[in-house]
Amino acid sequence: MNIEKILKEISEIINSNQNRNDILQSVAKLLKTEVAHYNWVGFYIFDKQSQTLILGSYVGKATEHTHIPIGKGVCGQVAQNKQTMIVQDVSAIDNYIACSLDVLSEIVVPIILNNEFVAEIDIDSHAQAPFTSADKELLEQIALMLTHLFV
Repeated sequence: MNIEKILKEISEIINSNQNRNDILQSVAKLLKTEVAHYNWVGFYIFDKQSQTLILGSYVGKATEHTHIPIGKGVCGQVAQNKQTMIVQDVSAIDNYIACSLDVLSEIVVPIILNNEFVAEIDIDSHAQAPFTSADKELLEQIALMLTHLFV
């Protein structure tokens, strides 16, 4: 994983004058392509009115989990706690929402604007325990870069 190259390409995508959905789609595609253990990459957007996460742009297998309540599953917990969550073994999580039987691990990173949760990056992997501090640092940096899209 070439972090500098990924961050440079994401910066170019962000500065490409596309709309938010197209930018997020391009970022998801880039991450899935560049990082071998990222099998599903997507964004959940927080809808304040319904207090629900709504699936936005993603790359990977289709999922039926297009609306997730705050607090439910890993995504809902990240929305509630506003902190990155790495799950190296999804079978160890009680309230895990299985998107696919292939998913063995997951990392979810919040996107925070003015101390408010606005969205998150959700990545599923078919590998057991593949996520390292490098993944966390990369994704948290990307989340910061994307914050302005949610103003």
